[in-house]
Amino acid sequence: MPDSRALSHKVAIVGAAETEGLGKLPDTSMLELHAESALRAVADAGLQMSDIDGFATAGASPAQLTEYLGIAPRWVDGTSLGGGSFLAHVGHAVAAITAGYADTVLITHGESGRSRVGVGGGGGGSATPGGQFEGPFGLFGPPSTFSIPVARHMKDFGTTEEQIAAVSVATRQWAEKNPRAMMRDPITVQDVLDSRMVCWPFHLLNCCLVTDGGGALVLVSEERADDFPKKPIWVLGRGEATQHTNVSMMRDFAFWDHGALSGREAFHMADVDHSAIDHAMFYDAFSHTPMYALEALGFVEKGESGPFFAEMRTAPGGDFPMNTNGGGLSYTHTGMYGMFAIQESVAQLRGESGDRQVDGVETGIVHAPGGMFSLAATLILGNQ
Repeated sequence: MPDSRALSHKVAIVGAAETEGLGKLPDTSMLELHAESALRAVADAGLQMSDIDGFATAGASPAQLTEYLGIAPRWVDGTSLGGGSFLAHVGHAVAAITAGYADTVLITHGESGRSRVGVGGGGGGSATPGGQFEGPFGLFGPPSTFSIPVARHMKDFGTTEEQIAAVSVATRQWAEKNPRAMMRDPITVQDVLDSRMVCWPFHLLNCCLVTDGGGALVLVSEERADDFPKKPIWVLGRGEATQHTNVSMMRDFAFWDHGALSGREAFHMADVDHSAIDHAMFYDAFSHTPMYALEALGFVEKGESGPFFAEMRTAPGGDFPMNTNGGGLSYTHTGMYGMFAIQESVAQLRGESGDRQVDGVETGIVHAPGGMFSLAATLILGNQ
């Protein structure tokens, strides 16, 4: 069988940008957010939209967006598996570029998650598996569905609400350093515990923001990577896995096993171990999501993430800098946050993160779920 290590360092991100505005953008539609982020990323790479011959997106239809952008790519990916879809797109772009299916791939995200401008209706219904087997028991929306795994983690490992709250506190400390972050006021563990209960054990400050915004990436082959204005950021490793749709079908509520599979694939392709990682971006739709990632990826053993975060090791000055933009908890969260996690990893690897820049970043890891821990996707990126 072919070995994925042969694809490591073969494709680079040479353009990356977010929309100028984030937060509440009631005058900007979903399509406009995609287009703005696309134009900004293409300009960041020193290219024109006419140079794009590969395109990937999630949430919106690729056909709708290629029409709107006025492009006709020869390779298209509409994989849509939730917030981590954009990490999967990067891995797919590596395969497409190395296979010769495309030379210059654009990946876009745009979401009017707060204002709901130009957004279609949602799916679901009583005849779906979730409607039949979860809805009757009161599960509705991410706060209630995501609360089920963390309750099991607390029972099995003694994880406490204080430890979960520490994730929000550490992330907010990074947001204080980011002028673009939506929430920048300092908070304490007690502040998190005192905030309004949403669905036990989640208080308001355990939950992500709901915002508008977008971001985009441009990727090219190794042969072309040095021909662009910015330092190329190499795709060293990728992994993805999906196992279920409904959270009630999660095989182990206390451990993200297909998250572990995604991570193993990424580390194998990159041919590095955990000691190589200088910076981490772990999707934080809720405070416990990075805890599950930390364990699934093997940075700590099962059940050890609570004490790890309680020691503030991910906060500024800690030995494991994580979610340095302020994360979905304090920076922005449009609904599918994964693009913003990639953007911050690229910014750190480029040395463009301003006051929150981590010294000596050469290798970063990005990890995300999609849906209710349904998808797992992992990227290992490097600047060498």
